[in-house]
Amino acid sequence: MSPQMIELLLEALLETLVMVAAAGSVAIIAGLPLGVLLLITGKGHILENRPVNVIAGVVVNAVRSTPFIILLVAIVPLTRLIAGTAIGTKAAIVPLAIAATPFVARLFETAMREVDSGLIHAAQAMGASRLQIVMKVLIPEARPGLLAAATVMLIGLVGYSAMAGAIGGGGLGDLGVRYGYQRFLPEVMAAVVVVLIVLVQGVQSLGDFLVRRFSRR
Repeated sequence: MSPQMIELLLEALLETLVMVAAAGSVAIIAGLPLGVLLLITGKGHILENRPVNVIAGVVVNAVRSTPFIILLVAIVPLTRLIAGTAIGTKAAIVPLAIAATPFVARLFETAMREVDSGLIHAAQAMGASRLQIVMKVLIPEARPGLLAAATVMLIGLVGYSAMAGAIGGGGLGDLGVRYGYQRFLPEVMAAVVVVLIVLVQGVQSLGDFLVRRFSRR
């Protein structure tokens, strides 16, 4: 590839990293309390509340079941309201975060569900409040699982970001479509695929490392 194309590839990679990092951060910040809510309001848990659990579950499942490409188009007015535009890297962060939040919330719920119930009962017996149980038992004990869930979510966002790029979101997907497909430059498309593979492998390796580290603790 020419130096110009290499420069464009690096620029597209940076845009993808920004999209994934920003949307992933929002999804983790919003998804963790949502996952906690889904868990603790469930049957027999520390804050059992069936109506809240059902409503939260329906909302989460509704967003999760909506194909990302449809979600991307459906929330254009919201994207424009939040980002000030409906195209570009900044705009793509909004639908990416909205799509990733319920997905990672379910993964977080599953990870925390694996915490030994005996630990929760022991904390209750010692007079721990619900907030203390969440902050000092559920989240710390489920940390390896939470990290693994976040890794899966981030890898999913890499794929979603490429899809967003294909319709004006910038990043590697946009580069692959505009140059690799529309301008018939297969070497550009191949380079984009290779970079995406390396990026996913890097995220997975980092996630596995963190999971192992906290599992030993």
